[in-house]
Amino acid sequence: MNARQVVQTRSYQVTTIWALGFVTSVLLTSNAVGAEPAHPNILVIVADDLGYGDLGFQGGTDIPTPHLDRLAKESTRCTNGYVSCPVCSPTRAGLLTGRYQQRFGHEFNPGQQQEEEAQNNFGLPTTEITLANQLKQSGYKTGQVGKWHLGFSERFLPNQRGFDESFGFLGGAHTYLPAKEGKKSGIFRDGNEVHEEEYLTDAFGREGAAFIERNAKSPFFLLLTFNAVHGPLDTKPDKLERFKQIADNKRRSYAAMLSSLDDAVGRVLAQLDKSSIAQNTLVFFISDNGGPTNGNGSLNTPLNGVKATIWEGGIRVPFVVRWPGQVPADKTYDQPVIALDIFASASAAAGAELPKDRVIDGVNLLPHLKGENTGVPHEALFWRFGEQQAIRKGSYKLLKLRNGEEHLFDLSQDIGEQHDLLTARSNIAAQLKSEFANWNSELATPLWAQGNGGKKAK
Repeated sequence: MNARQVVQTRSYQVTTIWALGFVTSVLLTSNAVGAEPAHPNILVIVADDLGYGDLGFQGGTDIPTPHLDRLAKESTRCTNGYVSCPVCSPTRAGLLTGRYQQRFGHEFNPGQQQEEEAQNNFGLPTTEITLANQLKQSGYKTGQVGKWHLGFSERFLPNQRGFDESFGFLGGAHTYLPAKEGKKSGIFRDGNEVHEEEYLTDAFGREGAAFIERNAKSPFFLLLTFNAVHGPLDTKPDKLERFKQIADNKRRSYAAMLSSLDDAVGRVLAQLDKSSIAQNTLVFFISDNGGPTNGNGSLNTPLNGVKATIWEGGIRVPFVVRWPGQVPADKTYDQPVIALDIFASASAAAGAELPKDRVIDGVNLLPHLKGENTGVPHEALFWRFGEQQAIRKGSYKLLKLRNGEEHLFDLSQDIGEQHDLLTARSNIAAQLKSEFANWNSELATPLWAQGNGGKKAK
């Protein structure tokens, strides 16, 4: 090799090293804080009938919730987080579609589901696109664990609605204890009834962790919908003993159930860590509605109202979003958001385009949580639950109760809805009433009447 060839060879080596260094720099930059990685895992955790003020990060003091508190600490906590209905099934319909469920008639729970007709007709309409459908088209493995409450017939079941795997029960409530010998369990895996030996909250935590472990090497979407802390108040003896200092028996049982829920969430979060994928997993945690204080001993402090009402205590819920390096940790976000936003946010994170043939009411929260978009996510939020109606715009909330009474509150000054401004701010009330009427005109007739076993409404 002559001198010229040596120089050319060394020049090529230097150029190659520089190019490799440049590529490495680009790759490192693409994984830096703030740069969205491709196809993050999506985990949506839903509690059932949780009291607004019962978790440690929500101000609760008598029931330790270390795992949920850790999740909140590592998340942005949305202090004005809502669901689209104050009861279970409609909230789930809205969450999974990103649409106000009243647009497609899924306005109410279906009742006790004792009639064959009700079992055949009740369910999330098959014309709706679910978040599982969305993400599956983007190459995601999809799983559902826990309470379904979106239909009993074959066409409504999770495996027909975009989920590759499912484990749980189909109705609105279920015992937490194993079925007695010779009795049906009511627990299904991919549509087939199975026997379950574990306390149900533990079983859902086990199944959620197992799904994550199986799919850790490919992007996944897991909808983990606990029935805790919904009745019946079935408890584990060791948990009940732990809270023996709580004198009220109902509250004591609730504490035991909430502690089990916290442990199950901890197990799932630990599996993300163990699989080394927590950094690339977008996690949402909400409750499906406010706590029914008289039913399970929950507390919605400092809110007024309970489950099944459109007071804040029925629709305002703990709402946290974790995505390490993408969504700020240990922060609060104070603009009103709603569970409908999970659909659009998860779709955006996964690179999935929103359906263009229908109204999607949810918005992508990620730019708002990151501070990239300083505008409000929603000009207004709406609720219609039969005769109960409400609209929130900015800090003002106008609501109409079953008896026809109307009230106006400034939630920035009166989170407990104690000081009615209907007369003093009549101009604001009139504006909000007009905006609600415009929204209401877009909605469908309910597919079944409230609590009548699923028969079609007149």
